Amino acid sequence: QVQVVESGGGLVQAGGSLRLSCAASGRTTASLAMGWFRQVPGKERDFVAAITWNGGSTYYADSVKGRFTISRDSTENRMYLQMNNLKPEDTAVYYCAADLYIPDSRITMRNLTQYQYWGQGTQVTVSS
Repeated sequence: QVQVVESGGGLVQAGGSLRLSCAASGRTTASLAMGWFRQVPGKERDFVAAITWNGGSTYYADSVKGRFTISRDSTENRMYLQMNNLKPEDTAVYYCAADLYIPDSRITMRNLTQYQYWGQGTQVTVSS
């Protein structure tokens, strides 16, 4: 069993920065593909960014490309999302997700149904 827990959300002004962290625990954490998704009330959960188990590949939604950076520290079983130049439309609950053996492709890594393990979410609010 794998557990993932997010932290680092908060309130920030437009143009500011936040760094989200996701801690993974349990078996085989070093082999996990991991990703970030976000959701606003009444809408579907959307893909934000993902990273393969070895950090060799990263994927980003077009809306965050160039502003957000995903990374991982396998020695600490942590994944990060550095969010710069935040915009009000980035306001959402951000979820960490993980699973084993997700094929490394743009289609699969962006697909939330590929992820079995989910955190409880952390709120990010960007004021204008």
